[in-house]
Amino acid sequence: MANRERRRANRSKRKARSVERRSQITARSEVRNRAAREALEPLQEGERPAIVTVGAVLSGVVAASIVIAYLAGAEVDGERPELLQVIPPAALMGAMSYGMWRARYWAVLGFQAVLALLIVAATLGLVGAETGVQLAGNLALIAVTGTLFYFMIKALARIQMPERAPRE
Repeated sequence: MANRERRRANRSKRKARSVERRSQITARSEVRNRAAREALEPLQEGERPAIVTVGAVLSGVVAASIVIAYLAGAEVDGERPELLQVIPPAALMGAMSYGMWRARYWAVLGFQAVLALLIVAATLGLVGAETGVQLAGNLALIAVTGTLFYFMIKALARIQMPERAPRE
């Protein structure tokens, strides 16, 4: 019986040490997070980070290319797409372009979501790549979108999520 109680006591000591260690790690990471937040400079009125400007221009170019390709009679798999298949993506990219140009949080976050989807799609494209060109294209897409995504994180932190007005 004494052996069982000793094991139980040791187990509870280990659990207590584990909780202590976790709280110390959490405290250290919170100090690092606080220091990182304090190092960020909020955007001045009318200021826009360079990476957000790049994203706005890219988004605008994509929106314009969708419309131009449709008007030029582009075909997908030998068929011309319906107008309702063209309007939503063009409108989405155009709205994101406008929002990022005005340094809006929702637009940058939406653009990051599109970048994340592109990264996932390109990664899955690597699995089905049959030629070296497909492989290189998917790797290039992952590199470009991953880089944009990474640099937009800090810009998003500087923009900060807008405060909500309390309900009355």
